[in-house]
Amino acid sequence: MIGSVVFIGAGNVATHLAMAFHRSGICVKQVYSRTMQSASDLAKAVQAEAVTDIGAVVDSADLYVFSVKDSVLESLISQIKPNYGIWIHTAGSIPMDVFEQYSDRYGVLYPFQTFTKGIPIDWTSVPIYLESSSDEVFDELRGICSPLSDNVKSLSSELRKYVHLSGVYACNFVNYMYSLSEQIVESTGVPKEDLLPLIDQTCRKIHLLNSYDAQTGPAVRLDRNVIDKHLSLLADEKQKKIYESLSEGIYNLHNKKDI
Repeated sequence: MIGSVVFIGAGNVATHLAMAFHRSGICVKQVYSRTMQSASDLAKAVQAEAVTDIGAVVDSADLYVFSVKDSVLESLISQIKPNYGIWIHTAGSIPMDVFEQYSDRYGVLYPFQTFTKGIPIDWTSVPIYLESSSDEVFDELRGICSPLSDNVKSLSSELRKYVHLSGVYACNFVNYMYSLSEQIVESTGVPKEDLLPLIDQTCRKIHLLNSYDAQTGPAVRLDRNVIDKHLSLLADEKQKKIYESLSEGIYNLHNKKDI
């Protein structure tokens, strides 16, 4: 049974997950981060010890959660003292076997959600994808995740990387589109808040329709009059390419032929 946790990392995902564990009664023993400010901020919120020396991480916890940038993950794993705890990471694109030569009990806990410090998360509907080195480890991970979410399931490393890719399209790229739309309206003096009802309704429709049926706009019907006018308003050549590429993709999807 997992009763104590150490977090390696204090970023967005680590912060939300550590606080969720803390609320569910799991003891967060330590928070490691490269900077004391980050470690202390999260440690204070979950009544843990903050450390910036990876060598000072205790070897007595039941679970070690590595929630750091992909580029430093294996380096940090290699610096943790061997112990009997379960070692997991929260990355979407890193396979589980990154732990293979360092621990006998390991896995992945991948919450499929966007996380930002200070923005609340309703964990109950968040898909949590688990992968583990054994059935015993899976049962222990499911035991600490089930109180958080009603949607806890097994997913392999191979399939998880595709889910992660889908999230980049559904969230990160969409958010970049929001940024571009804000720049356009603000250049006219129109407040960016005027975009919010449109954004909200677009998101609501996806709960009622599939994305194919929810699609609207000039690209679906290849309205060159509107498309060309829009392109003439964009001074940035990169933004023009984005507009043209997205329009072509939408039209091809709905008409199954080239523009």
